[in-house]
Amino acid sequence: MAHRHSLRTFYLLIVTQTFSLIGSEMSSLAVSIWVYKESGDVTPLTLAAFFAAVPRLITPSFAGVLADRWDRRHVMILADAGQAVGTFLLMLSFLSGAFQLWHLYLVSALQAAFSMFQGPAFSASVTMLVPDDHRDRANAVQQMRGAAAGLVAPTLAGALFALVDAPGVMAIDLFTFAVAIVVVGLVHIPRPPQSAEGRATQGSLWREASVGFRYLWQRRPLFLLVLTATAVNFFFAVVGVLMTPYILSRTGSEATLGVLLSLFSAGALVGGLIMSAWGGTRPRTRTIFPGVLFAGLMFAGLGMARSPVALGAVAFAMMVPLPIVNAAFDAILQIKVPPDLQGRVFAAVMQLSMLLMPVAYLLSGLLADGIFEPAVRREGWALIAPLVGRQAGSGIGLMTVMAGLLVVFITSAAYLRPDVRRIEAILPDYAALPDESPEAAGIGERSPVPEGSA
Repeated sequence: MAHRHSLRTFYLLIVTQTFSLIGSEMSSLAVSIWVYKESGDVTPLTLAAFFAAVPRLITPSFAGVLADRWDRRHVMILADAGQAVGTFLLMLSFLSGAFQLWHLYLVSALQAAFSMFQGPAFSASVTMLVPDDHRDRANAVQQMRGAAAGLVAPTLAGALFALVDAPGVMAIDLFTFAVAIVVVGLVHIPRPPQSAEGRATQGSLWREASVGFRYLWQRRPLFLLVLTATAVNFFFAVVGVLMTPYILSRTGSEATLGVLLSLFSAGALVGGLIMSAWGGTRPRTRTIFPGVLFAGLMFAGLGMARSPVALGAVAFAMMVPLPIVNAAFDAILQIKVPPDLQGRVFAAVMQLSMLLMPVAYLLSGLLADGIFEPAVRREGWALIAPLVGRQAGSGIGLMTVMAGLLVVFITSAAYLRPDVRRIEAILPDYAALPDESPEAAGIGERSPVPEGSA
């Protein structure tokens, strides 16, 4: 009975947080449309992405500490309220007629910082709300939030922008934040029992902020798995930020661009649905590594695709395994890490996985505009043209092929390490001490996790 109540709480949180995320995506798109129409330049939008990326390298460690110290509901409320304040300030800037681009950059950084409090608190709460045998599916459902928002928000934002302009869309975003804050405030999330490791790590804020990194470093296979994710994210990000100009160059159609971008989200949504029904493999590395390898190959295929049909098919296929991979990886952390340390460990994983994102954003434009696209017009390109073509966008296509193949190489190298491949057999599951029983924490008994060797 307690399981069913906790699962209801989990799904209620998922629904309301998805609702809030749709509002945020709509608001972001409406502001982007307004800024681009007024300036006619994409640079302000790429700079906004850069300023949003920087606080994501700093905030997670402290967010993880608060997620383990405080009631996790309060951390999620803080995340939503902080982002709502940013939206409100930006809306006032628009309504007063005093808007300047630095307002957008400042709010982008503010909202990114507060958004980092959401992830560790929510992911760690899954452990307390969902029993082990449902956790992979629950993580998959959690991964579907972004995909669902990506499907719904663009259409709604475009329609509402025409009716109420950017400030009106931001007002709707504030309403969705309010709904999320009220719901989170009303539900119950059990506090995790204090583990021996948790007691040993107590100290100052700065000391506790480093706990997640030390935990990963002391479990070297887990640390190497996270570094693999960092490298994979870097190569995806270098070219991922160029998808809009790449698709426009290949198709020459804004309408086709919108459809293809929706197919990215549709693929992720289908992947989440597959994982929620399937539950993944045991050991989970047999889900994670094949999934990333397939995504890397599809990413390379995206660089070679030239027709809208081929681009759409490859984009959809590339995104399907990603929520499956993320759900399986989250489940490993939730099983191996004591619940009272999970906020800090999830924060450290988030911080490390995004470590190279700002570098990727700065490099992508330089590589595309300075090297790869100009190379299309040179004689030597005739050797590469059969692979990616020789029209505008072919240089970015070659970047995409190279990035996808590098993802395949890095993932294969990591899988060839026995300690990384057999991480679930090597690292022990978290086992509650007698005075740390799951029943005392308000959750059911842990079911055994089948282990196996790859």
